[in-house]
Amino acid sequence: AEWNKVLLGVLTGAVALTIGILLGHFAIDKGSSVPDWVRDASRDVDESIIEKFLAELDTNQLRENLRELTKVPHMATTPGDEATVDFMLKRWQDPNTGLDSAWRENYKVYLSFPNKTSPNKVSVGKTGYLVTWFQNVYKPDQEDPEVVQPYAAYSPAGNVKGKLVYANQGKMSDYELLNRTLDLTGTIAITRYGGEGRSKKYTSFIALNAINAAKFGIVGVLVYTEPYDMNDGLVSESETYPHSWYLPPSGVERGSYNIDFGDLLTPYLAAKDDTYRIPKEDITGIPPIPAQPIGFEDAERLICELDGDDAPNEWQGSLNCTYKLGGPGFKSTSTFNNSNVHLDIYNTERLEYSANVMGIIRGSVEPDRYVIYGNHRDSWVHGAIDPSSGTAVMLEITRVLGKMVKEGKWRPRRSIIFGSWGAEEFGLIGSAEYTEEYFSKLSERTVAYINVDISVFANATLRASASPAAQSVIFTASKQVKAPGTTTTVYENWKQYSNRTSPNYGIIPNVGFLTGAGSDYAAFMHYLGITSMDISYFYDRSKTRARIYPAYHTAYDTFDYASTYIDPGFTSHQAVARTAGNVLVRLADSLLLPFNCSDYAESLDQYLGQAVTAFEEKLAAKGISMEPLKKAVQLFRDTAAKLDRLIRDSDLAKETPLKVRQMNDQLMLLDRAFLDPLAFPEQYGFRHVIWASRSSSVPTFPGLADAVEKAESTGLKEDWDQAHKHISIVTQAIAGAAHTLDDVI
Repeated sequence: AEWNKVLLGVLTGAVALTIGILLGHFAIDKGSSVPDWVRDASRDVDESIIEKFLAELDTNQLRENLRELTKVPHMATTPGDEATVDFMLKRWQDPNTGLDSAWRENYKVYLSFPNKTSPNKVSVGKTGYLVTWFQNVYKPDQEDPEVVQPYAAYSPAGNVKGKLVYANQGKMSDYELLNRTLDLTGTIAITRYGGEGRSKKYTSFIALNAINAAKFGIVGVLVYTEPYDMNDGLVSESETYPHSWYLPPSGVERGSYNIDFGDLLTPYLAAKDDTYRIPKEDITGIPPIPAQPIGFEDAERLICELDGDDAPNEWQGSLNCTYKLGGPGFKSTSTFNNSNVHLDIYNTERLEYSANVMGIIRGSVEPDRYVIYGNHRDSWVHGAIDPSSGTAVMLEITRVLGKMVKEGKWRPRRSIIFGSWGAEEFGLIGSAEYTEEYFSKLSERTVAYINVDISVFANATLRASASPAAQSVIFTASKQVKAPGTTTTVYENWKQYSNRTSPNYGIIPNVGFLTGAGSDYAAFMHYLGITSMDISYFYDRSKTRARIYPAYHTAYDTFDYASTYIDPGFTSHQAVARTAGNVLVRLADSLLLPFNCSDYAESLDQYLGQAVTAFEEKLAAKGISMEPLKKAVQLFRDTAAKLDRLIRDSDLAKETPLKVRQMNDQLMLLDRAFLDPLAFPEQYGFRHVIWASRSSSVPTFPGLADAVEKAESTGLKEDWDQAHKHISIVTQAIAGAAHTLDDVI
């Protein structure tokens, strides 16, 4: 008891002394000699620094960055990829424009490659018809011997044959429709890439295509790029690249056919040399049957020879025939009559070294708070747009900021970490990022993650997806940048192309939600709960049906393609650099983090409205109430408004550093408050209960939406119980997050 009294006395004295020192410091007349740390602690972002930074971002530098990055194909772990590692390190270690420090972090990852000596082959019986993987050469880039043959990464090797059927996009519903009238056992399916864009659904789709097929006895899958979906129906060489941005008939879209992200042998662990690896036979989420992508000129020859009933209207495309389902097999009048389609796949899997390149500018006041900016470096071939447009932008941002630091003209309040991630194209989004020592252990001190993966799809308008908390800082930045080729700002241009009506602000640009796992932000947002954003310049969707830029993942995604058709003057690259770089500087240098909790509340309201409309009556019929969820959202809304008022009414420059730090922690950790490690046991890498991936078409809380739809389809009590459970999960997550916005409990 005596010891407790002594300890209490010591602590009380220490607290009093600390308060006295702080009060003494802040009571000092500003005109007197004030220690540097006091001035630094209250320093806010300098708008003149932002103006200088924006002015320095140069289109010629961006062009030369992209030219250098795309000289050779740089698929992960190849010599070309190693060359880009060296290039990044050289730039970030430059004595005049480099960062404070830069290094490489190596991983040993499980990747899938085609066999150079035994190319994959698709043929039709003994007819002599051979589907080619050699793309037509239009420019010297495509003649590079390191251009990898098209293949489906993680498709197993195998030699299979069977009668051909057409299965649209390879969804379960597509195979179920076919299965009503055809015996699919032992057949080969030809399918088209889906229209989901770069989302978790699309990333999973190309793997699910074959996974679904195997459930119906199908033994192999072909996948082609449908010109209706990608080329606005254009199919002739004279109308496609190099004459336009559209995909040539021989172009083949490569892809990684795995559902989970991260290294497949080291789930939830960093893929280091000595890391435990699961047995290869325990890998899930990859195709159990061979798969191979082909070009649409070969797809036309196969589909237009098929027998059987006409495919449904929504399955039809732009190839020069009426699409049939298959007999299975070909028409009796076809030269392919009675012939099987043969898939001879020789893919191999092996462990290879892949690197993240890391760099840092250390903060002057809060070096233990991090803003992370990154994009992946590897590509399927030259990768001019995906991902090198993003890398080119990142390098220009680091050149300008590095120069300002080296010249002693600026140093951010908080530290900035830059990351050039490896092996993303294989699905390793987050493998290194969220499991290695830099981020899984430092996530509690990370302010935000900025992702500029594909910087420029084309040159119409800004596109951003983000945590709702980050909407306001993106808007602030976009209002300070001119839109290329216009007299208006990026903000106004963006609002013209893509907008929504906000209850709080009226008509504003539409900021999408990070609901999928299609890019490098996945681990930061979905696993670590770090407030994240994904920024790019996008094409005018009203003028094209293209689900993404047409050369995506093909040998035609080159510097020539980018500089001729996507962004000839590199002004869109510059606009992205200025917008994303402006956001970066504000996050790193603002006294108070520029996040807005009421914007988050508005998004939760939006999700709640969708859930009530779609599910309330169905749940009530099962005795399940949504009232607790409504109350939680109301609590969050009220608490967010209270914190916003407190921030607005505070003179932060006169507050103690501890008070500002407290508010910043509340803002910084908001997304972390929505994490529930047990919410989605079947979904690898998802812990954020608001933005996890969902299969439901209802844009609302993912666990709830998926659970209700499953319960509706089965009618089982245990499935309705799961819906009730997910209401409780999201209710308690929202209420818990609301409490973090209060001063104290």
